[in-house]
Amino acid sequence: MRYQSIFRPDLFKDQIIIITGGGSGIGRATAHELAALGAHVIIASRRLTKLERVRDEIQAAGGKASYYQVNLRDEDTIVNLIRQVLADHGRIDGLVNNAGGQYLSPAEQITSKGFDAVIETNLRGTFLMCREVYNQWMNTHGGTIVNMLMENWRGFPGMAHSAAARAGVENLTKTLAVEWARSGVRINAVAPGLIESSGLAHYGEAARPLIEQVVRDIPAKRMGTESEVAAVITFLLSPAAAYISGETIKIDGASSLWRKTWEIEDHDNWPERFDGFEA
Repeated sequence: MRYQSIFRPDLFKDQIIIITGGGSGIGRATAHELAALGAHVIIASRRLTKLERVRDEIQAAGGKASYYQVNLRDEDTIVNLIRQVLADHGRIDGLVNNAGGQYLSPAEQITSKGFDAVIETNLRGTFLMCREVYNQWMNTHGGTIVNMLMENWRGFPGMAHSAAARAGVENLTKTLAVEWARSGVRINAVAPGLIESSGLAHYGEAARPLIEQVVRDIPAKRMGTESEVAAVITFLLSPAAAYISGETIKIDGASSLWRKTWEIEDHDNWPERFDGFEA
């Protein structure tokens, strides 16, 4: 297997780029994309077996990859991850905060424990990764960061916890782009819509009718691919995006402009209409 990149060869030659959640899905595709372009990719997540498999895939294709275990809900492991990468490789040129987690649930059924778990992983974990890579390296050497969002511009019924977390990441991205500009750090985000990824399996068969409905409502009339997301991440990491920071690129087949994913049953519970001019 050899990954066919759309970018020129050796675009990231000798660069060290960390990808969280690199053992599957979009993270795996991004790792292949960057390794195919000469980067030494550092893939990190909780599950070592998946990381080892992707590392072996990349090395078999002639690329360079290493893996490290990290728990985004544990601050100490994040601090130690960045410290160890620098000890082993001497630099960090880019960071892709891809890892995250969520589950389908009506808001009224989300427990405080479940809500906190998603916020800690998706928002707090992203912040800690950004903070540590900045404090330990990028504050004096510069670098590029890409954060992961979701297509939630009109809310995201069924995932209130993750929608709240990702909205926080978007504002964090804008804020850090300004604060860290003095250090030569660019930070942007990508917001995928419905992507044909291994992550869909986590939602189970019960989610299949919803997913099929979403596909019908996407103007593109299909899901996106992991590689299409990886290509945009690669662009944002590349010199072609040197004047872009604090921005979010949607990768959603125009679904953010027209999509229906939450059926509202007929009801008469809405408050009475107000009209100050009524007699």
